[in-house]
Amino acid sequence: MAPCKKVLMLTTRPPCRSTLAAFGVAVDCVAPGKKPPGDACLTAVHEFLGHDLYTELPGHRFAVTADFAAAAAADASRYDALVVPGGRFVERLSVDPLAVSLVAAFAGETATRRRPVVVTCHSQLLLAAAGAMRGVRCTAFFSMRRVVELAGGRWVEPDPLGLCVADGNVLSAIGWPAHGEIIRELLRAMGARVAGGRGQAVLFLCADYVDDYEANVLFRALAGVGCRVEAACPTKRKGEACVTAIYDATPAAASDASSPGRGSIDQGHLLLAAAGLLDGRSCASGVATRVVAGLAGAASVRHGGAVADGKLVTAASWPDLAEFIAHIISLLGITISF
Repeated sequence: MAPCKKVLMLTTRPPCRSTLAAFGVAVDCVAPGKKPPGDACLTAVHEFLGHDLYTELPGHRFAVTADFAAAAAADASRYDALVVPGGRFVERLSVDPLAVSLVAAFAGETATRRRPVVVTCHSQLLLAAAGAMRGVRCTAFFSMRRVVELAGGRWVEPDPLGLCVADGNVLSAIGWPAHGEIIRELLRAMGARVAGGRGQAVLFLCADYVDDYEANVLFRALAGVGCRVEAACPTKRKGEACVTAIYDATPAAASDASSPGRGSIDQGHLLLAAAGLLDGRSCASGVATRVVAGLAGAASVRHGGAVADGKLVTAASWPDLAEFIAHIISLLGITISF
């Protein structure tokens, strides 16, 4: 079925992009100075490592999928929402006339058509640059408080960190800890109906150096549709954290006993193989675990993408997350309609 909703994303940010695609929403990712095919944006991982401010570490590269100038001009009317992720790139966009006018066009719409605008972390700066902050209840990364207030906004403390503030058509949050709530509020604002998520429980089995993108995107996506999502590590107690990494290894995720199923991406297959769960099954695998899948008795191994074989869902790597998430929510009996 063709997507019935379309979202424009300024630059490209993993969680919203893959999650919305998994839910049947078309997403165009654009960036000034970059064109498809071939051009990509380097994402960043911000982590506190004991210094006064976070350290910026390189993340994955994600391709832009549409032309910025075309999307920001005549074609902008065909989008149902605008997402501006966080990060330092917003500083440059805040002085780009076309980017500012695009945000102003979405944020300043009348009640007859008020398409949602998502801003997180530092991207509230674009709302301020567009003159669209006045009177808006807004949260952001802590250092943005004075910017919000100077622009006439009404500051909301990001407490808890998972808070997403909805005021009119503006959805704001501190960043990735709130992606579950961002997805929930964005779906609501676009008129989505979510059925089957409440009461579902999902367990993530992970450890240090779990892939950052693969762990966070699926975790927040399932939370966004109402699942109770928990993470466990054999060597850590409740409340302790796992260090994530940017590479192609990932956790195994298993749903609760009331809806038995299990899935993994890439090196998560090692655990499925050890448990004898690949024997006689079809699976998708990346290069890292393709031989292992064969040794574990997999009946067929697809090179890329995601495969559902009964209640077992596997995927090759992080670019396949949208398809992987779609299989997981289907297995859990969750439906999303617009």
